[in-house]
Amino acid sequence: MSSGPFRRLAPFIQEFIYKKKWDTLREAQVEACRVLFDTDHHLLIASGTASGKTEAAFFPALTELYHDPSESVGILYIGPLKALINDQFERVSDLLKEGQVPVWHWHGDVSQAEKTKLMQKPSGVLQITPESLEGLLMNRPNAIPALFHDLRYIIIDEVHAFMGADRGMQVISQLTRIQRMASCKPRRIGLSATLSDYDAAAGWLGEGTPQAVEVVSPQGRRKLRISIDHFSFPDARDEKQAEQLELAKKAYYDYLYDVTHLKKALVFTNSRSDAELTTLELRRIAAKREQRDVFHVHHGSISAMLREETENALRTGQGPAVAAATLTLELGIDLGELERVIQLGAPYSCSSFVQRLGRSGRRGDQASEMLFLCPEEEDEEAELPARMPWTLLRAIAVTELYVRHKWVEPVYIRKKPIGVLYHQTMSTLKSMGEAEPAELARAVLTLPSFRQIEPAEYKTFLQYLLDIDHIERTEEGTLIIGLGGEKIVNNYRFYAVFKDDEEHTVYNGSEEIGSITTVPPPGYCFSLAGKLWKVEEVDTKHKSLYVKSAKGKVDTLWLGAGGDIHTLVIQKMREVLESDDLYPYLTPSAANRLERARRLVRESGLLKSVVIPAGGDSFFILPWAGSKQFRTLERMLKHNLAGRLELRSLVPMEPYYMVVAGNTDESAIWKAILSELENNKDASTLLDEDEAPYLSKYDEFVSPQLVRTAFHVDGLDLEGLAKVLIDRYSTTQV
Repeated sequence: MSSGPFRRLAPFIQEFIYKKKWDTLREAQVEACRVLFDTDHHLLIASGTASGKTEAAFFPALTELYHDPSESVGILYIGPLKALINDQFERVSDLLKEGQVPVWHWHGDVSQAEKTKLMQKPSGVLQITPESLEGLLMNRPNAIPALFHDLRYIIIDEVHAFMGADRGMQVISQLTRIQRMASCKPRRIGLSATLSDYDAAAGWLGEGTPQAVEVVSPQGRRKLRISIDHFSFPDARDEKQAEQLELAKKAYYDYLYDVTHLKKALVFTNSRSDAELTTLELRRIAAKREQRDVFHVHHGSISAMLREETENALRTGQGPAVAAATLTLELGIDLGELERVIQLGAPYSCSSFVQRLGRSGRRGDQASEMLFLCPEEEDEEAELPARMPWTLLRAIAVTELYVRHKWVEPVYIRKKPIGVLYHQTMSTLKSMGEAEPAELARAVLTLPSFRQIEPAEYKTFLQYLLDIDHIERTEEGTLIIGLGGEKIVNNYRFYAVFKDDEEHTVYNGSEEIGSITTVPPPGYCFSLAGKLWKVEEVDTKHKSLYVKSAKGKVDTLWLGAGGDIHTLVIQKMREVLESDDLYPYLTPSAANRLERARRLVRESGLLKSVVIPAGGDSFFILPWAGSKQFRTLERMLKHNLAGRLELRSLVPMEPYYMVVAGNTDESAIWKAILSELENNKDASTLLDEDEAPYLSKYDEFVSPQLVRTAFHVDGLDLEGLAKVLIDRYSTTQV
């Protein structure tokens, strides 16, 4: 520690390291010092969870602020979640106590008094969400130069959570706007534990700037402990089977209770409803056994206070604590020494799997642990593909792809992000107050995310906004926000580019519990925060619900669907079915279920063809392609081939298989699909003439002509579908 980068760090950082009793700096920290001290490059730090990425970014950046204090905010930290901002705020506050570098955080839960203090004397470190940053740029444009004119560094945490999403395009647009408005040239530092394509990530991080991006990616060897278990829920066709189903569900929840209730444990689910149901069932078991209730729930519809209670119970609480959670605890919040991480079902992506796996094993030489519990409703009389254990196969596939090959989904950057184009156009115009059409076009189209939007397309785009009164033209010919646009832009929900359902806030007395999207009438019950509530009053005007505690068994009330699955995950699932490989992390019940599935595949010939007879005039189509390619094939069949093949119905079971029926045969279907893929390169033919499907939150305010263009460019993938099926054609015959 007496030489190398350590001696170049500010004294208060050296003291911090001594107090932590660190023997040495980690590789990511050493390399970050080299890049930030000795070059003018941007920096991408891609390393596993608990590898010291946050300190690697802050140590050299704060050292510069210590030796040469900034005259404005010096470091801007952008995080994807308020909970992550709060967590990092605590970590950085501790680090900066002796350095006298102020640290501020800014989001919806921060008091106005704290924000005013920052505005009066901008300095130090500002931690913020993209949505709060949007609010700043829109509503306080005159304050931006004072806030950021001496900005040195921008740290973007969990970059994989932004890349390829509308939010990522929003963030890059915001950074460009800050540089223009404040005349600053900050360096960018990206942090991620979940990346496979470093070139794409570096390209995203450096967009719109001349500097190179250096990648620091220490290849640590993490110990992994993985187990995949399977639970069968029989179909309840009669009273006896109904009893068997109840016994099976009881065994499932009893097992989950037994492996968690004495530990600090995190139970990941794929939906808010599953998190609620799981917490409710575990609490029932605790009450029945007269044992302590240590169960919590954590997702985006729970109030901030209750979420913080859950985080504190896991991080510092005495004794065991168990939280059922969605992706809100998937990102880099430090929850301390978790003893167990469980996944109910399987994540939809390797990226999600890696993040969830990284919640454990964060201390010393502990192994990162993931215990999959895959429940399956089995019906021996169901149609053939429905008898496949799809969730179990997906759990094995994501495990194999990451553990054996270190593969994580590549990022797709949309070419025509018209919803974000609307958002940034309206935000920019609100910030400017008014603008000449050419001036507005120049300000927006030069943002990195919109390089593939043609000037003619933007002219059409603006004309449509004029037609619907979202913008209006003044007598002098300048553009301002119109009456229709003000209703959208002046709502706090506008700050976010991600889709969010209209929710009602739920109160028990004066205590906020959380929010729901589907509102039951007074007298009816629902579950929230792992407890049951009865509706006493609905305040429609203020979108509020007043409830009291209840008992019983009811559904949870959110809308939502599963995530998209990449083609490589689907194809790995097929390989798992096709092979005889044994997987040591499968429990006996999971191994037995896989063997039964493999036997059914061999006996039925399910893998021999893409199109399989299903009895009568019905056929199964199994493309073994990802969600995007599956939807492309579905549209191809509906729009281009249904008439030719005389199909009378098509039922998709995305993304695994679809069922078609009509006056045809499997050979004709397969040949028609191949012929269409070989001869049709225009995805716009897969839409009806008057059809304009939305891909983003704000697509509804964009010209239908541009919506159609964006959908066939970014929402469909003829080329990817052709690659999957024509490759298969070389080995598959109908």
